[in-house]
Amino acid sequence: MKELENKYEDTLNLYDYNITDEEVHNIVHRIITEKVSLNDTTEVKKFLLGSVELTTLKTTDSEESVMAFTERVNAFDEQYPELPHVATICVYPCFAKTVSETLEVDGVEITCVSGSFPSSQALIEVKITETALAIKDGATEIDIVMPVGKFLSGDYESVADDISELKAVCGDKKMKVILETGCLKTAQNIKKASILAMYAGADYIKTSTGKLEPAATPEAAYVMCQAIKEYYEKTGIQIGFKPAGGLNTVMDAIIMYTIVKEVLGEKWLTNVWFRMGTSRLANLLLSEVVGHETKFF
Repeated sequence: MKELENKYEDTLNLYDYNITDEEVHNIVHRIITEKVSLNDTTEVKKFLLGSVELTTLKTTDSEESVMAFTERVNAFDEQYPELPHVATICVYPCFAKTVSETLEVDGVEITCVSGSFPSSQALIEVKITETALAIKDGATEIDIVMPVGKFLSGDYESVADDISELKAVCGDKKMKVILETGCLKTAQNIKKASILAMYAGADYIKTSTGKLEPAATPEAAYVMCQAIKEYYEKTGIQIGFKPAGGLNTVMDAIIMYTIVKEVLGEKWLTNVWFRMGTSRLANLLLSEVVGHETKFF
């Protein structure tokens, strides 16, 4: 047990946490001020449309509503063949089969939030079962929530075990680990959680569930991208990035794009490595691309 604790501590200690919230705020302010306007283009907005994880995670979701939701993605591919389709459809595990049986568009992933989303407060056996069933029913990607309470208590071993056990269930299916950055409060905590999640098996790290505030802030995004960059430099393993929650405007999306571009570079500017969890942004981005208000989704 002690050896495992030391292993995680030793890994975390390889990285630099000497960064303050004020420093992060100032760097992000400079990036936004100097760089965002350069990316406010139609081409970037088209790219962002193709990075959207079209999401419905409502208490009122039903088989009928999720089927209709998926049919809109099918219809979009037919109506706008010149535009990129969304990257994924994101739903609760109980709707994986509905999406799988309804979706007709090649290249759109089926993402399920799993592991007792959004709290992650469940026995690991429950999380494993839910994740395995989602994959059996057609999920091609899984989003889980890091056990935030355990992390804040300093129980890094349990956090890493949770993540690695669920990654083992996912196998070759991509797994995103949600850090719930609004609960982590500081840049140092966000950096540490990012490193721990990647080391434990995350294929992507994601800001938020969208159920708590603050969600995807530019500051959190910057710290997470810095962590991804350092992890890549040390290991050669490329990890994806997904901001989610609080992305309410096209400018919010462009800011996230700009941070990824400035910190991680072109290698991450693909619809595989950069995703955005949202539902409202799809219509806003589409409206700007086609030049008039469009409520397609």
